[in-house]
Amino acid sequence: MNRASPAFSPLQRALHWVMALGILAMLFIGVGMMSTIDRVYLALVNIHKPLGIAILVLAVLRLLVRWRNGAPPLPTGMPAPMRLAAKLSHLAFYGLMIAMPLLGWAMLSAADYPVVVAGMHLPPIVPHSAELHATLWAAHRFLAFCFFALILVHLAAALYHAWIRRDGVFEAMAGARARR
Repeated sequence: MNRASPAFSPLQRALHWVMALGILAMLFIGVGMMSTIDRVYLALVNIHKPLGIAILVLAVLRLLVRWRNGAPPLPTGMPAPMRLAAKLSHLAFYGLMIAMPLLGWAMLSAADYPVVVAGMHLPPIVPHSAELHATLWAAHRFLAFCFFALILVHLAAALYHAWIRRDGVFEAMAGARARR
């Protein structure tokens, strides 16, 4: 049985897991924001905005680290359709990790709402427009559902590699030693 090696670097693994927690938090905070009009809404928004910017920064950093360090090779015995799915899903992840925060920032800019991170006001990235805000809001919401679906597929694939194929793919990111 071929095993993927070497594993991702400790920095790559740390970025992966920190971002996974942040992205899951963002999705659930977003659901909470959409399901309430109570005072908790503003608290959730005040967490959602800077966390989104943090995810954007971490995604760019993660791309740079990936470009510099690369990724472990996939197992030689992995079928071509699985290899393609792995590459396409990672492209989708990176695209969404960058697009979602940018859409959120643009949506807030179009609504003329400030984006404040660590006391610093970020500049608007699109002009004020109610129509653009509505379009961006719909796109942000739709892509959030796509992101959630992609996460579920990613989790299923990770468990498939860990429990069924046992080919080292899961261990490359989990940091666990491959079973013999």
